[in-house]
Amino acid sequence: MQTATTNQLPRRVVLVTGAAKRLGRAIAVELAQHGFDLALHFRHSETDARETAALCTQAGAAVCLLAADLTDEAATQALVERAVANLGRLDAVVNNASSFDHDDIAGFQYAHLARQMAANVAPALVLARELHAHVRARGGKGCVVNLLDQKLWNPNPDFLSYTLSKAALESATGLLARALAPFVRVCGLAPGITMVSGDMNGEEFLQAHRMTPLGRSSQPADIAHSVRFLIDSPAITGTTLMVDGGQHLQAQERDVVVLARQALQQGVGSA
Repeated sequence: MQTATTNQLPRRVVLVTGAAKRLGRAIAVELAQHGFDLALHFRHSETDARETAALCTQAGAAVCLLAADLTDEAATQALVERAVANLGRLDAVVNNASSFDHDDIAGFQYAHLARQMAANVAPALVLARELHAHVRARGGKGCVVNLLDQKLWNPNPDFLSYTLSKAALESATGLLARALAPFVRVCGLAPGITMVSGDMNGEEFLQAHRMTPLGRSSQPADIAHSVRFLIDSPAITGTTLMVDGGQHLQAQERDVVVLARQALQQGVGSA
């Protein structure tokens, strides 16, 4: 673990959930490159998490790896304490880990909604609470960044339970901002389509990525930079930053992946 010299401020520490790969890795590396130490959470992807840790270490960060199932309340609650035990303090939590499963009203089941809420909402509440307790006891300040989705401002009925869980997290962002002030700021960040996911192929992703007013949606570097911006912005709380190429401005009756697939089948916009 790196320690500060007499003339240096202590390095801030961020817990990133779902940090093993994809967007979580991009966020972790961005923070490491700009002077943060990292507590990297993962569930099953230990090999990927170690690769992320190596990249962060190369950038000069002190790192610890924290395995946990975020649907386990006790395991989630312990993450802040484990991060502090390893790195000495905690200053921010990035709630990046997310479950993204398809359903619609025709196939809706209580169990599916419950799984999405347990994965996408409950852990963020517990981690915000535990961060608040830690920074208040330390006499410091903290920040929580909740990863949301532009489709909350551009709703369609695809991925119904997932969308409802992200809507709940967006509401929680404002509620927590009030409940945890002045010690912890709570911000939302809403990406557009950023990476290939689900059963999408590369061509469909590129088509979907172009379907915005700016002709491009968000890229991992855009999201990672915006997370750092929010952590470094002491006057921002209780609001959401849209980082989506303007995707939220376009009314869409179906999920953008469905629309991109349809456009390609019709030979529209594939040049």
